[in-house]
Amino acid sequence: MLAWTDRNCRFFHRQLTKKTLLYTEMVVADAIIHGPRERLLGFDAAEHRLALQLGGSDPHKLAQAARIGADFGYDEINLNVGCPSDRVQSGTFGACLMLSPQLVADCVAAMKGAMHIPVTVKCRIGVDDQDTQTALDDLANAVFSAGADALWVHARKAWLKGLSPKENRDIPPLDYERVQRLKEDNPDRFIGINGGIQTLEEVRAHLQQLDGVMLGRAAYHTPEILTGVDGILANKPDEVFDFAGLIDAMADYATRHIAQGGRLGHISRHMVGLFHGLPGARRWRQILSTDALQPGADAQVLRKAFAAVDIKAQAIA
Repeated sequence: MLAWTDRNCRFFHRQLTKKTLLYTEMVVADAIIHGPRERLLGFDAAEHRLALQLGGSDPHKLAQAARIGADFGYDEINLNVGCPSDRVQSGTFGACLMLSPQLVADCVAAMKGAMHIPVTVKCRIGVDDQDTQTALDDLANAVFSAGADALWVHARKAWLKGLSPKENRDIPPLDYERVQRLKEDNPDRFIGINGGIQTLEEVRAHLQQLDGVMLGRAAYHTPEILTGVDGILANKPDEVFDFAGLIDAMADYATRHIAQGGRLGHISRHMVGLFHGLPGARRWRQILSTDALQPGADAQVLRKAFAAVDIKAQAIA
């Protein structure tokens, strides 16, 4: 979710769901240690509960970055062992670390020793020609022995050789059963699932067998899905969501952001997918894709776009 789940996106998503754990973009440990920390790590207090996702493979540097993240106020530190992009491969982190489970364990142990908030890991079921049965077991056993508080598993192999990151989203097929078997073998460990989950019905089904469900692209492209998550977590019927209140909150946030030197487009770009399937959604998208990008655009553009949507025809799950 690089360049997607920035602080503006997360503030928006938090207005849609109060109970979920939100994740940052993956931030490289070296960048946190040597770079502009406020720009990389700053967030609005409303975003809690919030996890900082780290990339790296040096236990000492990851421990430093984790401690800095904890001091910033994050609720969890997550180590990414699942991203297949060329950038992370060249840096020897991300999914290629599936090939080095003991190194991942060393990283987890170092982060656990550096601060006192949960440390979790996000991984794949394997990479390239690995046997997913042994590869995932080896990684899980290593990180849990090192003290990991949870393991999030993207239920698809990552092909580091011969496939682009985009192709890795669809090839090879998802294998949810492999993740379910891991949970059966580790009943007392927190194991969550990720990858290709598109609907609330799928979320409910996965929660019957696993401890958590992670939504990525579905939450970004059709953010209204998040309005139904709190009901699932609380085991209560869905309530009618207050979209007018959402727009008020985002307009207030946009006004503050612009006053601090930001632009409306920094925020509106994350909201374009809202109202999918409702009358007026196309006009909503048009306004946010044009008017919101004009010099001097302010929060009134959000209100103008919302006025085009027939919210009474709401058919959002």
